[in-house]
Amino acid sequence: MSDEQPQHEAQQEARPRVGYDVSDAVATITLDSPHNRNALSRALVSGLFEALERAATDDAARVVVIAATGSVFCSGADLSEAASGSMEQGALEIVRLQRAILTHPKPVVCRLQGPVRAGGTGIVAAADVVVAAERASFALTEVKLGLAPAAISLTVFQRMTQRGAALTALGGEVFSAREALDHGLVTRVVADEQLDDAVREVTTSLATGAPQGLRETKRLLTAPLVAHLDAHGADVAALSARLFGSEEAKEAMTAFLSRKR
Repeated sequence: MSDEQPQHEAQQEARPRVGYDVSDAVATITLDSPHNRNALSRALVSGLFEALERAATDDAARVVVIAATGSVFCSGADLSEAASGSMEQGALEIVRLQRAILTHPKPVVCRLQGPVRAGGTGIVAAADVVVAAERASFALTEVKLGLAPAAISLTVFQRMTQRGAALTALGGEVFSAREALDHGLVTRVVADEQLDDAVREVTTSLATGAPQGLRETKRLLTAPLVAHLDAHGADVAALSARLFGSEEAKEAMTAFLSRKR
């Protein structure tokens, strides 16, 4: 075995992956980037787009589930990428990702087995139905780094109650799955060991809908969110880029990444 092979295997293991599987009319898209706790790197976001497009045209799938491996659903933006360049394109991609979920022709269900942080909350808010385990937790941590949840505000602030959004976004503190339910961010919270059964119950029910009925009903439900996103997407992406490029945020991100090492 050459010296290059273990290194190549390690690189392969660290590369973000997005799984795709179809069973019982459900397409499951799985975030699988354990080395950075499923952070929204460029590679992972690209993989998500590809999987969503595949599910849209997959006749074997009537419902889509977004899930994740490991103990964390999504740790938010990949700060190692954010600290090394402009974030405007990255923010635009997060806006586009939320739009892809909102306008997907099939119902999208989020299966939350663990923590969701910052940018990952945009995926949750864009989904049609969210089932969370008790151990799942949430935090809009941007304020702690001199940032704001700009790109994801287009869906997160629309889903949440106004008081809940203000408390969580301005405080930046961790809040529980039950609190997320009260704030309007999730649909249902179940005991950890009941998560798969609860997701199966929801997807089985959704899959009984006719494709045209599901597509057109979802379009009615998401129309206000899509219109809001289209009207303000470019502005919040520009704001995100400006904040990420500020000296205050750069110093905070550098300090945060140093603590993680």
